[in-house]
Amino acid sequence: MAEKKSTGTATNKRGAKTTRRQNAEKGFTASPTLAANLQTVLVDLIELSLQGKQAHWNVVGRNFRDTHRQLDEIIEAARTFSDTVAERMRALHAVPDGRTDTIAETTSLPAFPMGEVSTQDTIDLITARLEAAIATMRDVHDAVDEEDPTSADILHAVLESLEQFAWMVSAENRTPAGS
Repeated sequence: MAEKKSTGTATNKRGAKTTRRQNAEKGFTASPTLAANLQTVLVDLIELSLQGKQAHWNVVGRNFRDTHRQLDEIIEAARTFSDTVAERMRALHAVPDGRTDTIAETTSLPAFPMGEVSTQDTIDLITARLEAAIATMRDVHDAVDEEDPTSADILHAVLESLEQFAWMVSAENRTPAGS
């Protein structure tokens, strides 16, 4: 059976031909504000994955292996979340910008120190970066939710996971209450 070759056109309800570009432009389109809010989240998630890798490579000290592995989990989650946010932006006809210069210029995360870092300091540094990424999402959440509840649902899932990571990571350096 012969395969039908795509001509790049479709027919609308009235029988008129439409182009691929016209077909692709249908649906909900993010406003500049929604696109900017999602871009802000994207930047911090990409930076979180990069700083997590920097910490992963340079952590030393007690509980090294557990910290090293926990960082891998955070890095993988941040990469997955950044991809989800970027693809949501594309679905809304917004253009994500994950270029290194954009990340460096616009992230809200503080810079990670160069060189070896003790496990105890790494725990505190990663907790601070998780909390910064969480704060970014919470800052934009209501505006995102007002315009696009589906994108807000993505933020909810990311927030839940990052807040759990922040709790688990920070617990490494805590002492029991009342001790």
